[in-house]
Amino acid sequence: MAVIEAIELRRTYRTTTGVIRRKPLEVEAVRGISFAVEQGELFGLLGPNGAGKTTTIKMLITLLLPTSGEARVLGHNVVDDAREVRQRIGYVFGGDRGLYERLSAYDNLRYFAELYGVSGKAQRARIDEVLELVGLKGRESERVEGYSRGMRQRLHIARGILHDPEVVFLDEPTIGVDPVGARELRTLIANLIATGKTVLLTTHYMFEADALCDRIAVIAKGTIVGEGTPTQLKANVAGGRVTEIEVFGVDDAAVGRLRGIDGVTAVTVEDRDQKQLLIVQTTSERELTAPLLSELDGVEVGRVASREPTLEDAYVALVTAE
Repeated sequence: MAVIEAIELRRTYRTTTGVIRRKPLEVEAVRGISFAVEQGELFGLLGPNGAGKTTTIKMLITLLLPTSGEARVLGHNVVDDAREVRQRIGYVFGGDRGLYERLSAYDNLRYFAELYGVSGKAQRARIDEVLELVGLKGRESERVEGYSRGMRQRLHIARGILHDPEVVFLDEPTIGVDPVGARELRTLIANLIATGKTVLLTTHYMFEADALCDRIAVIAKGTIVGEGTPTQLKANVAGGRVTEIEVFGVDDAAVGRLRGIDGVTAVTVEDRDQKQLLIVQTTSERELTAPLLSELDGVEVGRVASREPTLEDAYVALVTAE
């Protein structure tokens, strides 16, 4: 039996549109997605902003009712057995909210331990255990307002696993954290798996997903557009090449011409200070550098480089496919 199951899961929001005459509007945030997460697996849910990742997680942790479909966690239906699900899961989100800044880390954990029903001698022992696990032992008496962002995120994780849940949901836990703190958090997440937890992770950092996840599902516009191990997803573009072209002042018309070249599968533009970086995914059947540069006639071009595809390239190809 899978630990987490989503079966044709859908969520539709009803809202209105228009200024003078308001009209009803239905927005499909999640459009019939299905996936399963096995015991002890670290499963990644990737997708752009607005793709439906957080909506999916909120349905799985019983904060949102599905419009249709079914979801189960540890065999319990998230609608019919919501109380059972909540007792067995932990939820950690990115950002600064959710902690009491004027209290110490230890007092924060004492408060949440009471909410989770962890009391008495077990409470003190468990708090000491999670403080050691997240690397805050010795700093627990300090007020949270003096913590760095990385320390706050570690405290978020400590709070989410206080009641020793079997399943942990991590919603962009490293967002906004400096590189050193993010590396420490990734080590901590890997340690959760080592302690027997099952983890569902959402992140925008492809290298993070590549390093941590056993399997990944890519969601775009409310549907799953790709699923597999990081190696399997990269294999989808492994037969091609990626050409990076540094340009100054490229316009939409030039980008459109690049997309029209035979053999080009995807083109994305990244702003880099006063220049842009064109990332062009191509098939390996023929060399396309000359045709690409000819379509940029009149555009100031800097560095041009070719490399092997990464998980980020596979992700971009999936979420930008028509």
